[in-house]
Amino acid sequence: MATINQKNQIWDEQGKIKPDAPKWAAYRKSMIGEFPSPFKMEDDPLAKNMMKFIKEIDDLRPEPGGPAYLGDNSALTYTYPNIKDKEFPQKSESLDQVIKDAVSLFDGMPNVASPLTMANVWPQPNVASIVASTLPLMYMPNIIEGEYAWNVHKAELESAGMLAGLFDWAPTKAGCIYTYGGSGCWLYGLKYALTRVLPDSRNKGIRVDGKVIVSAQSHYCRENATDWTGIGMDNIVLIPTDPMTNQMELGALEATLKEFHEKKIPVIEVVCTMGTTDASVFDPIARIRELMDKYPNPDGYGKALLYADAVAGWSWKVFEKYDFDANPMEFSDEIKNILKRNLSLIRGIHHADAVGIDFHKFGWSPYVSSCFLYRDAAEFETIMRRGNYAYLQEVTPYNPMYYTLEVSRSAAGSLAGWATMKYLGIEGLQSILGGILEVRYYMDSIINAAPEMANCDPDNSGFISLFRIYPKGMDGKNQFSKELNDPNHRSDLLKYNAFTQAIGEKLFNWYVSGKKVNDKFTPHMAYSTGFRNASYNEDGKDAEAVVYALKVYPMNVFVTPDVLDHVKDCILAARDEVEKELISY
Repeated sequence: MATINQKNQIWDEQGKIKPDAPKWAAYRKSMIGEFPSPFKMEDDPLAKNMMKFIKEIDDLRPEPGGPAYLGDNSALTYTYPNIKDKEFPQKSESLDQVIKDAVSLFDGMPNVASPLTMANVWPQPNVASIVASTLPLMYMPNIIEGEYAWNVHKAELESAGMLAGLFDWAPTKAGCIYTYGGSGCWLYGLKYALTRVLPDSRNKGIRVDGKVIVSAQSHYCRENATDWTGIGMDNIVLIPTDPMTNQMELGALEATLKEFHEKKIPVIEVVCTMGTTDASVFDPIARIRELMDKYPNPDGYGKALLYADAVAGWSWKVFEKYDFDANPMEFSDEIKNILKRNLSLIRGIHHADAVGIDFHKFGWSPYVSSCFLYRDAAEFETIMRRGNYAYLQEVTPYNPMYYTLEVSRSAAGSLAGWATMKYLGIEGLQSILGGILEVRYYMDSIINAAPEMANCDPDNSGFISLFRIYPKGMDGKNQFSKELNDPNHRSDLLKYNAFTQAIGEKLFNWYVSGKKVNDKFTPHMAYSTGFRNASYNEDGKDAEAVVYALKVYPMNVFVTPDVLDHVKDCILAARDEVEKELISY
């Protein structure tokens, strides 16, 4: 501890550490240069080293026409679990070395910006969202309460207003919380529902087997949320879906709600899936709201919550006021009709009590920028409120520390989402969404024109093409129809599921190894191991009677029809090689 006398031995009159200061102070003197300066200066270490980092990471990017990964080698450079046999370093390493080591971790990383990257909902983030979400790394705003975020928390508040208006809610009455992902939104929705329906559960715990009703197509994070809240995974009630539309079957839902109503079993929440990664499912939310109102919870319980899991479908609402007759973006007639359909599917979302939104999906923003939006801020922020905290003070009107799951909460997500809405605007998002559909449906035209290929989900109006390819000379469309609809062809379904998986793995291995087809690198694709059940397996009891499919997700604005022509060539080449391997085997 530095006393007043020791101060004069360590620091000079200008506050600088003297050359003969104790070792800790000398070490501190050298380390000061490794932190950003609090003041303006010509040679700030942050600015200087960020430029080094940008140069290093730029060197990882491929030349035009390069592979879909960063760097020269896509192989993993470690073995598991041996990689964990590492000691905390005794002495500091040079900043240059740490930067080089950090950049080296990205060697072989899938390049999300590459037009050959089309494996999943994995968009390249826009520039404004990247820059905005980086700022909190420098100045550490914490949206625990106003003192530690100050004006930065306007990004979350303004987000609530902009999104509420998009969903036809009153902006000043709504609220939002940027959280750790779509699973976080789901968890917030369930906790909100539990607090509303079982208010005593906050102090006494959950003592009632209330039910969480979801579509059979809903996201698997339903298990996460019911497990972590303690309501239990056994209280999830799966409603079967229509085999053609994949929507929740309203007859089955009504029968379930009626049964619980008559037996006086409370429904905690009903979750509407408003867009999925593969099948692009939208549940009929307006009709579901009608059924929930028809069969309310028994006396003694609060009103069940209607949650819209729209992390993969929310942005279709930007077409709410689009003039489809004038068509100012000049979309093709086919795409214009698809946009109308997608808007009609999402339009009833205003019936929800809360909505989950991912900007890192259909907002082209960095991870993690998930937003839990709630219609009635007065209700949510009141019933979820906890007590006061002695060492935190309310110095602004916004203090979410009292009702959020997280305590320390970065502003990076809120700044990413907020900046995206401001930077792209409604028209920017319209052009990106519609433009990607134009390209995606070009892929569908390739599939439809190829005799050995079959579109596995022709009614899907999202960004994904799901398809199978069969051996040479086979009528792919007829074969797939039999496998999908005729239980007598179940063995064929399983056989060509394995064939599809082999092709998918072949394509992935080609991508990783840097293999070229027609002198062009193989794209980074993926495959689904059961995005839908066979039509004769509607209840899903036959775990094997599901459809495997290759998938192309052209989420990148750099993907062109020429890229998709190359994708077809790669699929054909992989199919041919798998066929040869099977024959030789």
